[in-house]
Parts: sequence; C-alpha cells; structure tokens
Amino acid sequence: MHNELTGWERSVNYMMEIKSAEFVTSMADYGPFTGKGLPQIAVAGKSNVGKSTLINRLCRRNKLARTSSTPGKTRLLNVFLLNNEFHLVDLPGYGFAKVDKKEKQRWGQMMQDYFEKADELLHVLCLVDIRHEPTEDDKQMNRFLREMDIPFSVIATKADKISRGARSKYLAPICRALSVQPWEIICFSGEDGTGRDDLLKLMDDILHPAES
Repeated sequence: MHNELTGWERSVNYMMEIKSAEFVTSMADYGPFTGKGLPQIAVAGKSNVGKSTLINRLCRRNKLARTSSTPGKTRLLNVFLLNNEFHLVDLPGYGFAKVDKKEKQRWGQMMQDYFEKADELLHVLCLVDIRHEPTEDDKQMNRFLREMDIPFSVIATKADKISRGARSKYLAPICRALSVQPWEIICFSGEDGTGRDDLLKLMDDILHPAES
C-alpha cells in the first residue's frame, strides 16, 4: 500500500508550505542564471503596493526581499528559489511618479522582455492596494497579460487596513477595473498574515495542476 495522496485528498488535506527560500540573483535583463529552467511565478505591482512584504511573509523570512520606505527601489528582476522547486520572480515596481520618463520606459522594456522570454513562467501575481482603485498602470498590466495570454491572479494587499466586513465594498471597483470576480481575488496582509494560506493553495494549484 502506497502513501501517495489522490488529487481529492491532496486538495482537502494538503497545505503547501515554504520550507526553504533563498535569493538567487538580480538582473537588469532576463537571461541565464543558476538553476534556470524551473517553473516560475512572477510578482507584479506598483512600487509601493507591498511586493517585498508579501514575499517575506509568504516565506516567513523578514529580510529575504528588501523592503524600503522609498517606493521605486526595486529596479531589477529579483529571483528567489523556493523549496528547491520553483522560482519566484519579483518584477520591478511600476508607476512611481518621481522616476523620469526614460527610466519608466527602461522598466517597461525590462518587463516586456521578461514576459516574452520567460518560457518557464506559469503565472503572475498582480498586486493592487485594496484601499485604492487600480491605477492606469495596473490596468495596462492587466491588458498586457490578457493580450499575451499569460495566466494571472489579483492579490489585494494591505487587507489588514480594512475590516473583513467592509472588504467587499473595496473589492468592487477593483473587479470593475480589472475584469475579475470578487471570489477570484485573494485579500492579503503582510502584517497579520491574512490570505497567506489562500495564496499558498493558489501557488500549489499552479505548480501541480493535475493534483489540485
């Protein structure tokens, strides 16, 4: 008798956990790096939406991804190896007003090159601040992913700032702007861990679709 879980048993009993996480590399242009070839999940969002905070909370590592009080510090593609199984790619934050036009164009080209070249990419986590309507940059990213036929999920960050009962009101404009349904959005907080289990379940389903 074997101990392998069936797909149904896995979905009911199994909870993915991040047992190991390490920084791999930063790069200005997507290309070869140690371990390249593993599945990838990318994290996208504007520069102050909390991408680094989400990564740190997800991995239970306070300083794995560098956080900064100054938005716009993530100007490179940052690659992390999780569970020796897949890469989490932190994309440059977009929409920071103090960055000049030339720099914005460079960031945009960097991300477009990544999306076009990263054959290992399975899914994009699109982060938006639950407290605010999506910006034009958020909508542009949404349109781009749809046009490129890249699977994505919307993650509404800073959920601890909004009471559970009021969240549906804040999700409504996000749904309208990004053409998604409320139940498709994961409300997440890097402060209190809200949504962490849901995000882990999503990532497990992405990495093991036949078993979910």
